[in-house]
Amino acid sequence: MTVRFPASLDDLEQLLKRDFELLNLPPVNWVVPRAPGDHGAVLDVAIIGAGMAGLAAGFALVKLGIRHIRLFDAAPPGLEGPWGTYARMETLRSPKQLTGPALGFANLTFRAWFEAQFGATAWADLDKIPRLQWLDYLRWYRRMLDLPIENGVSLVDFGPAGDGTVLLTLKDAGGERRVAARRLVLATGRDGLGGPFVPEIYKTLPKARWAHTAEAIDFAGLAGLSVVVVGAGSSAAENAAEALEAGAAQVVMLARRPELPRVNKGLAAGHAGMTLGYQDLPPARRWALTQYVADCQVPPPRGSMRRVGRHENFALWTDCPVSGARVEGEQVVLETKHGVVRADFVILGTGFTVDWPRRPELARLAPAVALWRDHFLPEGGAAHSFASQPFLGPALEFIEREPGQAAWVGLVHCFNFGGMLSHGKVTGDIPGISIGAERLAAGLARAFFAEDYDDHFQRMVAFETPELLGDEWRPSQPLQFPKRGAS
Repeated sequence: MTVRFPASLDDLEQLLKRDFELLNLPPVNWVVPRAPGDHGAVLDVAIIGAGMAGLAAGFALVKLGIRHIRLFDAAPPGLEGPWGTYARMETLRSPKQLTGPALGFANLTFRAWFEAQFGATAWADLDKIPRLQWLDYLRWYRRMLDLPIENGVSLVDFGPAGDGTVLLTLKDAGGERRVAARRLVLATGRDGLGGPFVPEIYKTLPKARWAHTAEAIDFAGLAGLSVVVVGAGSSAAENAAEALEAGAAQVVMLARRPELPRVNKGLAAGHAGMTLGYQDLPPARRWALTQYVADCQVPPPRGSMRRVGRHENFALWTDCPVSGARVEGEQVVLETKHGVVRADFVILGTGFTVDWPRRPELARLAPAVALWRDHFLPEGGAAHSFASQPFLGPALEFIEREPGQAAWVGLVHCFNFGGMLSHGKVTGDIPGISIGAERLAAGLARAFFAEDYDDHFQRMVAFETPELLGDEWRPSQPLQFPKRGAS
């Protein structure tokens, strides 16, 4: 049998539309609409963020017939998420065959999109997915789903509206406005509950002398300069490579560990047992699993290290923690275990952290939600960054810290990096994003049905569409039944 592959992107799009048609997607909206309030129509779900996580969440909701939704993102169309801004790797680190946000639709995968344009041979030859090509795929994904998205919109504030909804204050070029929604989903990425982690010793330096990898960096301006990159993860390696390729005179990457980790322990957890079963583990086991991977650390991708290794003016110093930083003249002076290191510019590859006060839009949420420290802490764990992560419910909803005091926080769902300790890597990473989106959507569907039970019951009572019309058979006539067995 000859298997027919799409010969073009248009072919693939027709197949995908046929998939949706065969599966009767999207279904009709079954959620009972709320009457408009003081701020207009009430959304069923407002999603903050229209990057990969927000799009996947929106698709999962629509797929279940929850269609009165809207996504809001501060970025311009097509630039949502980190892919076209501070993500600077040449390729993704995820294996190319992972299905990502496709939610079980083969014709919505990156592979289908890639092969339709470049062919099966090109797919076989592809090692890892180029970063900007992944962004192009997500733009296509957005177009095919046709979700209601508003760009150039920032979340300023939100809180309870007093009628069982969440009231959002949004800001765009036209000013501020308010929107009410029954549920709010924060699909806000790695910095959704905080921001880039900056160790205290660097905060006193003039900002012109340093930048975090999550910030905009003028790499062309580093040409001819001496650059130190603090950290040895993927972002550190990628920013070191960018500086080298921009013509930096030399780049030194400082790692605290005696040697770089070689094994990505997280890859051992890439199976359904982990993604589906993690959230049901006792808190102690969830903490232990996540802590183990963090302790082992994730090595920078092989491609990233080969990228910096091509340059003779690159050096990696291991077992070299930084204990102090100051400015002398035109240079930054770093005190390290192995002596003084001088640089014209410092790049911090120090990752992200949960830091509620850094997100003013969370001001009313932060003091009301339960954190991991409120439910479980191992010995010595009080100062750990995990302690500040939210302790989430089964549908990634926040839980009130003091029962009965702030029930409204359960209307807000944490579909970002802050949900990792509670639910595992299903809130932002490519391997588990579909599972996370479907978990979120299923939880919302259950909640809406339960909340509107009386309306659904009355809908059933009022349902009068007949199955039988009375003309399916002839009126009954007297029948004579023959006797059997008579002699």
